[in-house]
Amino acid sequence: MRSTSSTNRNNRAAKAAATLLAGALALSLTACGSDDDKSSGSDTTAQETGTGVTLPKLDGQSLEVAAVWTGAEQANFKKVLSEFEKRTGAKVTFVPAQDPIVNFLGSKIAGGQPPDVAMLPQPGAIKQAVDKKWAKPIGAEGLKELQKNYSQGWQDIGKVDGKQYGVYYKAANKSLIWYNAQVFENAGATEPKTWDELLTTAQTVYDSGVTPFSVGGADGWTLTDWFENVYLSQAGPEKYDQLAKHEIKWTDPSVKDALTTLAQVWGKKDYVAGGATGALQTDFPASVTQVFTGGDQPKAGMVYEGDFSQVNIVQAGAKVGTDAKVFPFPAVGDIAPVVSGGDAAVILKDSEAAQALATFLASPDAATVQAKLGGYLSPNKNVPDSAYPNAVQQRMAKALIAAGDDFRFDMSDQAPQAFGGTPGKGEWKALQDFLKNPTDIAGTQRKLEADAAAAYGG
Repeated sequence: MRSTSSTNRNNRAAKAAATLLAGALALSLTACGSDDDKSSGSDTTAQETGTGVTLPKLDGQSLEVAAVWTGAEQANFKKVLSEFEKRTGAKVTFVPAQDPIVNFLGSKIAGGQPPDVAMLPQPGAIKQAVDKKWAKPIGAEGLKELQKNYSQGWQDIGKVDGKQYGVYYKAANKSLIWYNAQVFENAGATEPKTWDELLTTAQTVYDSGVTPFSVGGADGWTLTDWFENVYLSQAGPEKYDQLAKHEIKWTDPSVKDALTTLAQVWGKKDYVAGGATGALQTDFPASVTQVFTGGDQPKAGMVYEGDFSQVNIVQAGAKVGTDAKVFPFPAVGDIAPVVSGGDAAVILKDSEAAQALATFLASPDAATVQAKLGGYLSPNKNVPDSAYPNAVQQRMAKALIAAGDDFRFDMSDQAPQAFGGTPGKGEWKALQDFLKNPTDIAGTQRKLEADAAAAYGG
């Protein structure tokens, strides 16, 4: 997304900060391996810390909120909406959306039934909503909460042409690899810090009789996340920013290098559960649960994805910090990568109730409700650490807040949705095809560049 401030910072400062953040993240997670699931004052609410937000009475008013969230993620967010209902008297209905959400919203708007608020998972989608004149600016009360609770960087990602349209309610640390602790113990495997060490660890797990990796290739976004971590670490922050804005082409040698590196895992016989065919039929939730079911002979020993994987780990009956442990995505180049993602509330129908909900979602109160439930991180710096349900997630939250403005936002989420966020098209499809045939690096680059050129407009 060309307007996203996280890609417009001074490159030298960003590079130094990325190094600092990578170190902080590594330190914050190193000790996570042996931490049992803990609750450290998880009954503490944001109101009890003196940061409660004031909301208007909205008796008789109703709202619709659309998001692509399903399963536990949707159920947990509905509890946040229930808290808003309790405080204001408004009635809130959750509207399940489909990817790409911009297309879903377009059909709703064309039919004269837009939701009041939409949770948009890409800065590119926020800009599209503004360009189409769907989005309404955040009001004074919402701005006050944002300025009080968010770093400038997280505020800026929700801006278009300097005006605030998005409230980043949910964040993600997308630079983590989760592993089955019993598998590692049986194999004598250790947590790697570099890509070469990761390949050694994978071979050790393979030699013990367990497939090293689970990959949710049915969901193309998981593959873009793999690519982004490799690319950020190997090519560096400056190149990452340039590729995110399509200032360099996908035929650039740096993309070839990243795909070549990825092929060391994706193209290695028997390193991916079910092979390429099986991976392309495995969605993200299944890619996580199959690592933590099956006793000491699961379908795979490791799975790459963000902190939100915890929801699926718990659903598999595993305990975070005991059965399921985690390490930062290993350094491919000079630094370990730190890639963030997030979801922003955007108002589509301006009203007192919609503005109040945006204000609530910008407050520590809303985030604290969902933080207690697990599988969630907030970029809100005033959410108490004790709100998170275990020591692993508390450390992740601290690392996210410690990053301040210095992070790299998910590259595909910055792209036009036609390229970076549409099932069966653009980057998602090109990387699914590459997973199927990791020897075709040049062909993959040409396809990525053709689709990017069309989506970015040249």
